[in-house]
Amino acid sequence: MEALLKDKLNRLEQWFLARQGSIVAFSGGIDSSLALYMARHFQGRDNVVGVISGSESLKSRDLELARDFCRRYDIRLEEIYTGEIADERYNSNPVNRCYFCKMHLFDSLQRIKEQYPAFDVLSGANSDDGGDYRPGMQAATEHRVLSPLAECGITKPDVRQLAQYFGLPNWNKPASPCLSSRIPYNQPVTQEKLRQIEAAESIVNELGFSDVRVRHYGNMAKVEVPPAEFPRLQAVGNEVVEKIKAVGFEEVLLDPEGLVSGKLNRVLNKSSK
Repeated sequence: MEALLKDKLNRLEQWFLARQGSIVAFSGGIDSSLALYMARHFQGRDNVVGVISGSESLKSRDLELARDFCRRYDIRLEEIYTGEIADERYNSNPVNRCYFCKMHLFDSLQRIKEQYPAFDVLSGANSDDGGDYRPGMQAATEHRVLSPLAECGITKPDVRQLAQYFGLPNWNKPASPCLSSRIPYNQPVTQEKLRQIEAAESIVNELGFSDVRVRHYGNMAKVEVPPAEFPRLQAVGNEVVEKIKAVGFEEVLLDPEGLVSGKLNRVLNKSSK
């Protein structure tokens, strides 16, 4: 391990050892997985609780992976249901939708904290997360949620390197934002849309693409994979289109630009101009 990364790991160790215990907001993604693993590694089993919400916007596959992760590392996992989809402030899909999602999550975690008053509530945010539009971070600040990775200067590449160093099974797992992020702002978030998105992405996954976004534009689906993989997507394009139409879309487009994280946030930049 290079000296700089080792120094950051030492910072993480001191950060966790200075605190009694942790309640970690866990999504099954690599960032929260590392935060949860570090808490378990440095604070011990009895002082750590992972909490995941089995809401409609979480892929069922990611929920299963999260359960497997906690079984593998002997981590206590509490499953809750935050029910944000029933909140009009969320399901109307405003530009700050994530704020209301995180508000429901952190409200729930505060109630869990009542059982463990000496434990801190943690998120998996890293030091690079301030670079994109993330209204959910406002909810974290309001609820006094701590972010050990960010506080210790852990960047996105650091997260991958540390996860690989500790042998975490998802160290190279592609980012998997919530399913609601595939729906353009101000278009309602519904259970039906979320099910269609999850089914469509599973279809593309099964054809050998691990990193996929299917954007939901009403009757049209737009499929994104990394630009380098687009020729391979084109080669199976007819099959992709036929199978995704079968889950409820009238039109399916393969996006030649490819997968771009936060693509739907471009409308925010245009409106600010």
